[in-house]
Amino acid sequence: MRFFTISTSPNSSAASLIHRIQRQLFSSKIGSNSKSLYRKISQLGDPNVSVTPVLDGWVNGGNYVDKQELQRIVEELRFYKRFKHALEVSLWMTNERRFPMSFYDAAVRLKLIFKVFGLERAEDYFNKIPENKKSFSVYLALLNCYMLVKSVDKAESIMQKARDLGYASKPIWYNLMMNLHYRVGDMKKIHDLLTEMEVKGIPHDQFTQSICLSVCAWASDSIGMDKIVATMESDKLAIPHWKTYVTAIQGYLRMGLNDRALPMLTKLEGQLKSPRDKTFVFTILLDLYADIGNKDELHRLWNEFKLTNKIGNKVYLSMIRALVKFNDVEGAERIFKEWELSGLEIDFRVPNILIDSYCTDGLLKKAEDLIAKGISEGGSPLMTTWILLAGGYLRKNQVPKSVEALKKAVSVCTPKFKNQLTTCLDFLETRAYVEKEEEFTKLIKMEGISLTAIFDKLSNFINNGQLRSVPPC
Repeated sequence: MRFFTISTSPNSSAASLIHRIQRQLFSSKIGSNSKSLYRKISQLGDPNVSVTPVLDGWVNGGNYVDKQELQRIVEELRFYKRFKHALEVSLWMTNERRFPMSFYDAAVRLKLIFKVFGLERAEDYFNKIPENKKSFSVYLALLNCYMLVKSVDKAESIMQKARDLGYASKPIWYNLMMNLHYRVGDMKKIHDLLTEMEVKGIPHDQFTQSICLSVCAWASDSIGMDKIVATMESDKLAIPHWKTYVTAIQGYLRMGLNDRALPMLTKLEGQLKSPRDKTFVFTILLDLYADIGNKDELHRLWNEFKLTNKIGNKVYLSMIRALVKFNDVEGAERIFKEWELSGLEIDFRVPNILIDSYCTDGLLKKAEDLIAKGISEGGSPLMTTWILLAGGYLRKNQVPKSVEALKKAVSVCTPKFKNQLTTCLDFLETRAYVEKEEEFTKLIKMEGISLTAIFDKLSNFINNGQLRSVPPC
């Protein structure tokens, strides 16, 4: 598999093609041919199924595709986290001298290699890129990889290289480094980077502001947060991004300053006037009104929004989750009934919120009935559905039923979780959680599966000794 291929001597027809691509690059719409090609690729849901035969078949069938359209397809696949397929399209696009590789293509490919194969392969790819092709964007892509894996020394080395090359003149370089230092808890280095930006006259953008707000929240510095908010709102030329508002609101809530968070929520609502990210902003607003404890505003927002906007599964899920935060299970059930009558595709992430609530409250029959109803209507329970039910059974010391629920979770889980869940099953079936409490507790808190309710519940049961008297399965 060739990760880097450069066409050095294109013929005249290729030169003409390049000119046409450059004229069209990043235009606002994808051609209808590309949409059809993307549909063919998107149907290959299994990442282990190669998209190369689809691409070859498309061209061999006499269809035309240009580089701009392929780049758009790569971006779509990246957006949906289909990194392996996106990498295949990227490779197909430039290999066999189909299209010359740009700096942008190299940067995107480096990120995709990192996502698919890990840091070592990404570094190997970077080292094979000729020095004259290592542009601003390529170095930035590698810095982003180092930030994600929290590799401070390597990130600082690349940052210094960027300074030496004159690349580090934009806020994005400092934002990535500050994000890294925030993730590892080194606030002094964040201060040093902000000072460097000030000395060099590098302006703060929305991401810089968000990082500064996060640092202030971490330090419980409400005065610092007030100053940043005042500064960003005083800029008449740039409306604060909704993500910056969210960071500020969460920071105030973290410090218990609900009175300062409320006006920011009103301003965040103003972002709903823009069609971009409208649904996503709305779901965040629902969560934030629940966090702030204002049920009246939650219902007001819900009733206003659904009058003029289409409500999808994610929005129903957010509203149900928000009501559960208030312990308003009856209200959540009413919204769930609306969802059932909406005619939307059955998505078990929606009933999962109620299933979790029922299992937490010991209402196992209601949880079982909800799962059975979803199945009868053509839905497929998720791994988390069975895990939540398993946690409910454990609250009632019904270990055999918990084992059966976990077996169903294993049957539908992805390879990423299979080993952890299988090992967890082994512990439960052999009652080894009693003899190997420390090992079992470590297992159930492993990153990637700690988001599901069962593992926190299991941990609590073990620590409280509640499982020690459970009879063998």
